Amino acid sequence: MSLVGPPPPKPFNPFAVMVDDLRKERASRVPYPPGDTNFSMARTRRFAHDPLPLLLDCYKRHGPVFTIKVLHGNVVFMLGPSANHYMTVSHAHNFIWRPSHFRDLIGLLGDGLLTIDGDFHRRSRQIMLPAFHRERIAASIDVIRGETERALEELTPGGSLDLYSWTRRLAMRVAMRALFGLDPDGEPAREADAAELFERALSFYATEYTSRFLRGPLTPYARLQSATKGLNKVIYAEIDRRRRSGERGEDVLSLLLDAHDEDGSALTDRQVRDEVMTLLFAGHDTTTSTMSFMFYELAHHPEIVQRLVVEQRERLRGQPPTAEQLMGGGLPQLEMVLEETLRMYPPAWIGPRRSVEPFEFEGIEVPGGAYVNYCSWASHRLPDVWQDPERFDPERFAPGAREAIPKGAYVPFGGGSRTCIGMRFGQLEVRTMATLILSRFELELPRDFKLSIRQMPTISPREGMPMTVRERTPAPMAVAA
Repeated sequence: MSLVGPPPPKPFNPFAVMVDDLRKERASRVPYPPGDTNFSMARTRRFAHDPLPLLLDCYKRHGPVFTIKVLHGNVVFMLGPSANHYMTVSHAHNFIWRPSHFRDLIGLLGDGLLTIDGDFHRRSRQIMLPAFHRERIAASIDVIRGETERALEELTPGGSLDLYSWTRRLAMRVAMRALFGLDPDGEPAREADAAELFERALSFYATEYTSRFLRGPLTPYARLQSATKGLNKVIYAEIDRRRRSGERGEDVLSLLLDAHDEDGSALTDRQVRDEVMTLLFAGHDTTTSTMSFMFYELAHHPEIVQRLVVEQRERLRGQPPTAEQLMGGGLPQLEMVLEETLRMYPPAWIGPRRSVEPFEFEGIEVPGGAYVNYCSWASHRLPDVWQDPERFDPERFAPGAREAIPKGAYVPFGGGSRTCIGMRFGQLEVRTMATLILSRFELELPRDFKLSIRQMPTISPREGMPMTVRERTPAPMAVAA
């Protein structure tokens, strides 16, 4: 197995990229799909702040393939089960990630699994897969449970809690310990506050489109770079310590440090750092948003909370949940709630790509070199695919109902060779945290709270998730019919 790296990222001036995009659009011999292709700053702002209604409206007017001009350039969207399968599975080879609209993430994540393509992506994924086998994921339950119980001790009945911030810190500690054997209380990590640094870095994507073009001091891009340097300090310090001491464990970092190719060459420190950074990002950011949105919906559905609490008491009988129970379907009501949360609020809400060659989908031509995105968030809310899609209904994923969901309709973790490698770890993490919270507390939303969602690049609550903590009261021991 060769560990030859990806093509080096091209240093780019964003204004030069804009000019190059316009030149390529005008030179294209294949027309763009129909859509809203006139220049409009109002549309650009709408897309930046609330893209879902815009995408659903375009789908209604134009069908599963359409074009939206965002700022200066055309962006093609493909929505629906067939489109998702086409882009992620059957024709995935014609769509590459690296030159997509999220190319700025390379500055933060480097050349980890998320930002690379082709043979290097396949080889890198093969190296990583052993660390995400079911047995290794199950072995992390003690860390997840221990960190969650520690964090729950901070909560006081009657007190206030920003569930989003609380979960972000907790999920980062879990990722550092369970995935990489990093001590979150060690000096480099304690000084850096990795969760806050990731929040600061990703806030780049919550800014106005025009401000993302700016470079220099005090710009959003400068804040991203500053946060990246802080995270690099933590990761490189641990890599250096492990190299010098020879210390290894059952974690991804140990696996990466010992990986070799066919001629005996090891991964460089930079390659190790890039995979660590990518998985720290994916390993805490998606969990944070899923937990926040799950408890937002549960706060509006006390009857579902009651079913979850009764299920726990009947199946766990006061004992902590085991990995087998959480990974083997031992809590089916919780499983359905998690699946429905991921339908309505898939953390990785968009799949940014760029087409390699021109192609045709359902009679619509699309140029080569075009920005082409699939969007799980919009696809999961299509009224011709999902009945009453705006309603939170875990019964969609009950036995029998789940099997009736069309192939490609449900893609919260992507699909094909780019399916999220940490999917099972993240699901175990959410199940564990949710189970332990529900066993001890009730979380109430303020009556005047209105949910606003931001995209940075995962979706998250724009104003956090404020909750009031209540001690859980006894529940009936039978689920209402």
